[in-house]
Amino acid sequence: MEHKKSSTSDLKRWSGTLFNLGLAASLGAVLLAFEWKAKDQGSIKTFDRMKDDWVDIDIPITIHTPPPPPPQVPIEINIKPDDIVIDNFTSPTLDINTSEVTIIPEVEISNPPIVETVDEIKDFVDVQATFKGGMDAWYAYLNKNLSYPSQAKRLGIEGMVIVRFVVNTDGSIQDIELVRTIGGGCDEVAKEVIQNSPNWTPGRIGGKPVRSRMTMPIRFRLN
Repeated sequence: MEHKKSSTSDLKRWSGTLFNLGLAASLGAVLLAFEWKAKDQGSIKTFDRMKDDWVDIDIPITIHTPPPPPPQVPIEINIKPDDIVIDNFTSPTLDINTSEVTIIPEVEISNPPIVETVDEIKDFVDVQATFKGGMDAWYAYLNKNLSYPSQAKRLGIEGMVIVRFVVNTDGSIQDIELVRTIGGGCDEVAKEVIQNSPNWTPGRIGGKPVRSRMTMPIRFRLN
């Protein structure tokens, strides 16, 4: 079915007329606002009229001078004569009995003094320092003297502690230091077992014993 548009129901036929009426009304309102006169609220004073009402007042110029400085009182210095008389000073004499004096003989040095040099610690040697008896004896010493700390057992701490120390030419141990730690008391136990170990076989360079540095790992493991 075809839809037909009725001319009476068309809303756009009055749009042009209404637009023009609204434009005319707004223009008239603007012109009326510009032509509207306010009530006269009295005369406005201009600058020339205000000038006649001014009163000239002479303001005196006052200069404040600072007060004079206080008078200076001279300082009197009373010099008193020195009544203390110093007698001629005589140096005391000492009576020395020459029979009781010990004569120190002169020391004659025929040879130059001997300068002792400390053996240098070697990091690399021809023959490495070892525990006396070999590694089997070392492990037997650890199993006998190394105890697992109770704190490490309680906390379940296990791992490897690395200890570095110096083996002297006589096999003694010194300069023990911890390179790697795990805590729980294991570090102190590892350091103590190295410190209490018997003398080692020193390292050698060219067949001669030297001081050498050793690094020994000690493992803590829970069964």
